[in-house]
Amino acid sequence: MTQVLIKGLREGLLVTVNGSDTWQEIEAALVAHIEKQGDFFRGAQIALQVGDHILDREDIRKLQEKLAKHDVRLSALLGTSPDTIRAARRMELDTDMPETGEQPLTEDGELPPIDNNEYGSSGVLVKGTLRSGKVIRHMGHVVVIGDVNPGSQIIAGGDVLVWGKLRGTVHAGAQGDTEAMVCALDMRPTQLRIANFVAIGQNDRNARPSPEIAFVRDDQIVAEEWG
Repeated sequence: MTQVLIKGLREGLLVTVNGSDTWQEIEAALVAHIEKQGDFFRGAQIALQVGDHILDREDIRKLQEKLAKHDVRLSALLGTSPDTIRAARRMELDTDMPETGEQPLTEDGELPPIDNNEYGSSGVLVKGTLRSGKVIRHMGHVVVIGDVNPGSQIIAGGDVLVWGKLRGTVHAGAQGDTEAMVCALDMRPTQLRIANFVAIGQNDRNARPSPEIAFVRDDQIVAEEWG
């Protein structure tokens, strides 16, 4: 049986596949896992750790095609087989371990490694402003102490809490959790999604900022005063 493990990276996701199945069975399990996760993987780049499995260029090409159908890009292929590493390099894929982590933001806006021993695996805490172009992608909850600027994105399997201004795009419950919530001290997102429900933000500059919480009620996203 194939086990699929996911960990956040500085850019994208690290996906590790474990098991003694054939590569074809592992590939099928990986694609099925991505399909099951809904929109969580959409637009993501992944580094895939295949262990001692041997892949040639044709195997890699077929995998890339299957991932592309789900809007997922293979950026790196990691493993212990020299044959797999050579094939990956010929396909112009990285074969070194990418930097891990989604937190905290440094002064220049970069994302250093996350310490799972400190923060745990069920959530991530991001300290600092998310600037345009930044993407935070996490399987659990995401808490941002700072602003989320237009052009930035947060994609979370759980809840999203922004201790600041929310102006970017947020997708909570990205794996289909309709019980997920989004909270912000000043909520005027570009787009807000919870599971498969979508709401477009209203940019009313005259509106007085106030803490709000958004959730799904009667098959639509509603926002109420928070606190």
